[in-house]
Formats: sequence, structure tokens, C-alpha cells
Amino acid sequence: MTMPLLRLERLAKSFGALKVIDGLSLALDEGQALGILGPNGAGKSTMFNLISGDLRPSAGRVHFAGRDITALPAYRRCRLGIGRSYQIPHPFAGMTVLENLLVAAAFGGSRAEAACYESCVAVLERTGLLPKANVAAGSLTLLERKRLELARALAGDPKVLLLDEIAGGLTEGECQVLIATIKEIHAAGLSIIWIEHIVHALVAVVQRLVVINFGRVIAEGEPATVMADPAVQEIYLGIEAA
Repeated sequence: MTMPLLRLERLAKSFGALKVIDGLSLALDEGQALGILGPNGAGKSTMFNLISGDLRPSAGRVHFAGRDITALPAYRRCRLGIGRSYQIPHPFAGMTVLENLLVAAAFGGSRAEAACYESCVAVLERTGLLPKANVAAGSLTLLERKRLELARALAGDPKVLLLDEIAGGLTEGECQVLIATIKEIHAAGLSIIWIEHIVHALVAVVQRLVVINFGRVIAEGEPATVMADPAVQEIYLGIEAA
């Protein structure tokens, strides 16, 4: 039996009396794209923070590439191969797009300077940002900042990419452009976990869908089957079962 690339084992996270993640377990196989759905406050971003090391769990374990990384800080996890984007892009606004990627490649991927330049140019081309390489990041449009957020996550050469509502705030046309980019990245073999409220964006890319609510998995499986689940329709879509 093949070992999952990433495995969450009964994760829990509480902030005082508030339990945000409650015994959450899931696995991601190498090369798979997994979509995460859930209402606001379901614990989705907290789950990502537990995977990336921005937060420590109150209980449970995080396993990555056959190793228990629960106690590792975020920078160590990044260098092992966990890359992520954030809902609200916060680039180094006064630096150019290329400089933003060089920082990510040098510190997130621990690469030598010469190797950083070559890999970052390749990432810029892959994400459609090469024409903006020498433009200040603070002057980018929202779509371009979303692309930069994706590019910075890729610059560290991750084994798994965590995308946190990267399509949020985009027009339908912009969303389709972003979907095409993510599809290409996944087709090249990168494993992805994507949190998103835009359902059609997720199902265009992922092979498996997980729905969480109050920090627990309530449905998991093939996207069409999950979206037809009465519990999902009631909790996530607000449709009461007949």
C-alpha cells in the first residue's frame, strides 16, 4: 500500500474554549488534487495553518513524506516541500515581482543564488508573470497579485501546494485564466490541496472533494457524489433535505 504524501491524524485546535478543528483526519496521495469546501468559520484556513506550521495543534499529528512534522516550525516545513498561498496577497510591495520570487526561492527552497534566478524565471513564465518581472509588486492588479501569490508558493519548489481561496475576488474571466494555470501546474505532477468557495473552479481541477464543518469532515469523495450529498447541500449550500 502506497503511503500518502500528506496525512492529518485526528488534528484538533482550540482557541480558549472555542474548538476550531475537532479530530480532523485526511490524506493526500502524491500527484493528487484535493478540494476543500465548507462554510465560513468551518476551520478550513486553520487546517492550512496547522499543515504549514503557522499554528501548532492542540492534539493530533501531521505527517509529510513519511515523517512526523508536527513539531517542526513553518520554515522547516517549507524547505521540506510544503508551499502555500494566503487568501489576501501580501507581497513585498516595494520589491519587483522577480525579487519577490527570489526571496521565496532563496529562503523557502534553500537554493544557491544562480539556481534561484533560473528557477524563478521559469516560474514567472509558468504563471504568466514574466512580462511583469521588473514591475513593483505593489502596482499589480488583483489577478496579477493572485498570480504572484501562486508564483511565490511555487518558487520554493514544493511537493505539495496549499491554495487558500486564490480565486476569491476575481471576475469569471479572470477565474478561468487562473483555473487553466492551476490545471497546468497539477498536470505537471504537483500535489495540490485547494480551499475555495467557487465550486466550479474546484471541480474543474480536483479529483477528490472534502467538505468540513465545525472542524470535522462531513463528506469526502468524488466531487459530483459529494455535492449531491444531502448533508452537504444543507450545511454548505443551505438546501434542506426533503
